[in-house]
Amino acid sequence: MIKRKIAVAVEQGLQARAAAQFVQTASSFTSEINLVKDEKKLAAKSIMGVMGAAIRPGENITLIADGADEETAMAALEKFLSAK
Repeated sequence: MIKRKIAVAVEQGLQARAAAQFVQTASSFTSEINLVKDEKKLAAKSIMGVMGAAIRPGENITLIADGADEETAMAALEKFLSAK
């Protein structure tokens, strides 16, 4: 299991298009991927959960990946969240 705290740098945060792209990226991995915001844990592969979290630029979230491809998944999602 890998757990990392990340500052979201995506210009619009994880709203609409960015949220869909984030979920699509997360869903391309077999690992279980969750994110934690304000002590609420939610599935990173759920568009409703990610959009409902209303993650804005500059906010800190914790990503948790657990599974066979956890390292690759974490690297891809970190890259996505740190892109401006």
